[in-house]
Amino acid sequence: MKSWKSLAGFLGVVFAVAMAGALAKPDAWYASLAKPSFNPPAWVFAPVWTLLYIAIAIAGWRIYTRRGWDRSLSLWAMQLGLNGIWSPIFFGLHDITAALCDIVLLLIAVVATAVAFFRRDRIAGGLMLPYSLWVAFATVLTASIWHLNTP
Repeated sequence: MKSWKSLAGFLGVVFAVAMAGALAKPDAWYASLAKPSFNPPAWVFAPVWTLLYIAIAIAGWRIYTRRGWDRSLSLWAMQLGLNGIWSPIFFGLHDITAALCDIVLLLIAVVATAVAFFRRDRIAGGLMLPYSLWVAFATVLTASIWHLNTP
C-alpha cells in the first residue's frame, strides 16, 4: 500500500507541474510567430505530454521505491522544475531567448537524469528515453522558432 501511495504522490507532483505549465497557453503572439515546417499541429502536444508525464512519474517512483531519495531523484526534481517553467517563459513572458536557454538546460538535465536512472534501474531509465527524445526535438523546435523570429 505504501508503494501505491508513493506512486500517487509522484503522479501528483508531476501533474501539478504540468498544470502549472499549462496555465500559460499559446495566444495571438504565438500564432503570429514564424514556425519551421516541422512544427507539429497543436493537437499533438496534449496526448504526447500526457504519456510523457506518466512515464516521468513512474520512472521517479521506481527509483524512489528501490533506492529512496538519492542524487538521481534530485536531478529528476531539477528537470521537472525546468520543464514547469518553460511554458510560462515562452507563452507567458513571450521570451523566446530565455525559453531557449531553459530548454537547453532541461535537455541536459533530462539526459543526466536518464543516465543516472539507467544506472539504478533499467526500466526507469528506459521510461526517460521517450522524454529525452521529445525534449531534444522541442529544443530544435524552440531554436528554430528563435532563429526565425529574432532579429
